Amino acid sequence: MTFQRTLLIFAKPARMGVSKTRLAADIGPTEAQRINRFCHSRAMRAARSDRSWTSIICVAPDSAVTLPTGGLWPADFQRQPQGLGDLGERLARAFKRAPPGPVAVIGTDIPDLSGKLIRTAFNALRRRDVVFGPADDGGFWLFAASHAMRRQPIAFAPVRWSTPHAMSDLIASLPASTRITRLRTLADLDDAASLKEWSCRR
Repeated sequence: MTFQRTLLIFAKPARMGVSKTRLAADIGPTEAQRINRFCHSRAMRAARSDRSWTSIICVAPDSAVTLPTGGLWPADFQRQPQGLGDLGERLARAFKRAPPGPVAVIGTDIPDLSGKLIRTAFNALRRRDVVFGPADDGGFWLFAASHAMRRQPIAFAPVRWSTPHAMSDLIASLPASTRITRLRTLADLDDAASLKEWSCRR
């Protein structure tokens, strides 16, 4: 069996009223979409920085799969709908669809994401079962699982998504013997407070 590295990019179109709604409520829709496109560009650049993995954009809502993105999403990246359900159900579906081999998932809210960090995650899976990229809000900017870990479905539940408990809940749902690596903590720009804190650290 041939294994390949697969990078899943969970994304929404960079359009007003569709993405960055919390940030838009704080700083206005125009500025929120400017930040959104900036973070999207960083994510896509990181994703295509290394050809040792295949990148797939997992799109929400499903109807946006075929929408034009003004070049924001690389044309050579495959797109697929996330489908229905909470984030855990959508992650489980995407991991199940991915071809055999190690899989990593990222979002498009992380301004300091880089190809080097993604590469570090995949390399760590040679000797670890899962890798987390912790976000400073208690969530995670990356989750990766080895091929061996994927042989039985990963329990993306019960997890309190979009809370400070998201990463710790997911860790608690994994078998006690799971070998875990954590990467550096990065900012997740979801609201004005996180944007301000990130800007002050630059």
